[in-house]
Amino acid sequence: MPSLGCHVSIRRGYLECARNALRMGAGAFQFFPKNPRSLHIKHYNQADAIECAAFCHEQGLVSITHSPYPTNLAEQGPELAELTVRSLQNDLEITEACGAIGVVVHFGKSRATDPLEGYRAIISCLNRVLQDWPGKALLLLENQAGEGSLMGSTLHELVQIRSMVNQPEKIGFCFDTCHAYGSGLWKKGKWSELEQLGTELGYWQQVKAVHFNDSLYPSGSFKDRHAQVGSGLIGIAQMSQVIQSPKLSAKPFILETAAGSDGTHKAEIELMRKLSAP
Repeated sequence: MPSLGCHVSIRRGYLECARNALRMGAGAFQFFPKNPRSLHIKHYNQADAIECAAFCHEQGLVSITHSPYPTNLAEQGPELAELTVRSLQNDLEITEACGAIGVVVHFGKSRATDPLEGYRAIISCLNRVLQDWPGKALLLLENQAGEGSLMGSTLHELVQIRSMVNQPEKIGFCFDTCHAYGSGLWKKGKWSELEQLGTELGYWQQVKAVHFNDSLYPSGSFKDRHAQVGSGLIGIAQMSQVIQSPKLSAKPFILETAAGSDGTHKAEIELMRKLSAP
């Protein structure tokens, strides 16, 4: 069975974040390594991060982190591009210290007239971030919903970009169900077709985590609006196909949805557990 969990706040530190995930019955969790609205470098509490890693190892918890919202791999302005590189290196360092698998990052959006310039910027950014990175933590490229820019919304792009960087072994993928549905990559009732495409491209074997979110908008809407599992237009039946897919059975499944009425994700994690049972 896959490891199941949700996004958890680091307001009280990394160790407490992991403890909170366990209290909700999670076997996996995601957290922001620093302020999610800033690219500024965080001088983090290393002892707290090491304790988090030890606790997760003892409890069998797996985790991923998510880069801050302003992160844009396609940025071409030299000052902001440099800030992005340093921020992601900082994210990787914290992720490694906490014992997490990797840092989820989006392609972002390019302001260039020629789309190729955006892709070149992405490859350049990834190469710079990973050039001297000695750790095990990966950069996890996440598929986008196509809202505002279609960049990063296809498996072909993700696989191709990974193949073109200098050190592809340091890059994995994070598959987001809501984004896949919103972009039209996953068409209604066509999970088997997407599953086959991912197999042909060698995509699934590089997926290290799944964002398990229902969608408030229909397939092909290019809208990124998460809904609790079973409360959106993907629905229970289609979500069940994903969580029971043999291509994803060993991956952590992470909710990025609003907390329940009790302020936790306990009920939704339990629903995930039921859906994952064959």
